[in-house]
Amino acid sequence: MSDDPRRHVPAVDALLDDPAFAAVLDARPRERVRDALRDELADLRRRLAAGEDALPDGPAGYADGVERRLALLDRPSLRPVVNATGVILHTNLGRAPLAASAVEAMVRAAAYANLEYDLDQGARGSRYVHCVALLRELTGAEDALVVNNCAAALMLALGALAANQGVGVSRGELVEIGGGFRVPEILARSGARLIEVGSTNRTRPDDYRGALAAGAAALLKVHRSNFRITGFTEDTDLHDLVALGREAGVPVVYDLGSGLLDDPEALGLPPEPRARDAVAAGADVVAVSGDKLLGGPQAGILVGRADAVARLRRDPMCRALRVDKVTLAGLEATLRLYRDPPRARREIPVLRMLSTPVEGLEARARALAAAVEPFCPCEVLPGQATVGGGTYPGVTIPSWTLRLDVASADAVAARLRAGDLPVVVRIEDDRIVVDLRTVAPDQDDQVRDALRDSTAAAS
Repeated sequence: MSDDPRRHVPAVDALLDDPAFAAVLDARPRERVRDALRDELADLRRRLAAGEDALPDGPAGYADGVERRLALLDRPSLRPVVNATGVILHTNLGRAPLAASAVEAMVRAAAYANLEYDLDQGARGSRYVHCVALLRELTGAEDALVVNNCAAALMLALGALAANQGVGVSRGELVEIGGGFRVPEILARSGARLIEVGSTNRTRPDDYRGALAAGAAALLKVHRSNFRITGFTEDTDLHDLVALGREAGVPVVYDLGSGLLDDPEALGLPPEPRARDAVAAGADVVAVSGDKLLGGPQAGILVGRADAVARLRRDPMCRALRVDKVTLAGLEATLRLYRDPPRARREIPVLRMLSTPVEGLEARARALAAAVEPFCPCEVLPGQATVGGGTYPGVTIPSWTLRLDVASADAVAARLRAGDLPVVVRIEDDRIVVDLRTVAPDQDDQVRDALRDSTAAAS
């Protein structure tokens, strides 16, 4: 009978008492090290039973294994990554990266802050005053309110303005947003009743008049920001919808979504409706996202007429959907940058990525290729980045890419994601594609090192 290698696995206490474990035990509680060692030994026995020659080289080898295991357990779940995909507002990667001034403001606000304290009066204040003046200034609205995301903003608006009553919505605007959430479902959860009007491709003012005749207490317009309907189409302009609402005495809510405050032409983008335009058109409430083209933290921003926003602020659901001090601080710092549009384009990462000249990306791609070529065949080619985040569907932005020829693109991509600073790339034709449009210039060296390490390990 052959000797079972599992018999040579040391006992837990014998290993813990060995000097090789002294450093591990100095850094962490003994019970935590004991639990990790038990898991390490259980894995080792499974590998030995499967025929692997996996016995570590003495107690130091066991200590190294436990140290690696504990390091993985100590690693945060939410970690920064390098976005090399070419999708600027990558929803899975947290959408908009924040401006440095926004990050600094959020760190400052993480301590005690005057969230609900009036410093002038020395008495209780309101968290709903923060960001309001800036939002009024930047959009022309009479009042503003910030909640935790745009879906929440829409639900609050509909619930406060039309609970237990009908809301007229075009069939062509009953969209699905990310994660499977659909406008009809959000409307239903608000307590309002959906009244569908028009058809998928054509909705006229008379269709909304029918909804008003059927008892609609509000009219809702939804910007189709994540898809396009082309061909035989007809849409009701916001100005016409506002006129209908005024005539019937019901509010008009506009779910605008993207949050663009800057001039799209200055960013090299096609025309896109903005909150200022919607407010000027007379919409009672306009809902936008803070973490899309606005470039701030996740938030739902409601701007519009003072009487309508006041009704939203008084609604009990407003408290359930409110944001914390850190979000408000980051949003306020981001909004301040918009007072100087050229500065905003320099300092807000989303705007900077959108407006960066393609020539600069080519130079960076070629410099990166020169550093990568000695250890991995690669090619510099023009590419097309996308805005992402459910905005500007079908619109691409010229970019430059580094494309690596590797034995297994999936294996290299996995190694890139497993690094201390994960690098997320895309794969095309079994090649690793690094799109420089979404890589910050100060990340180039980190990307170079990650590519070197990942390709060498996979070879």
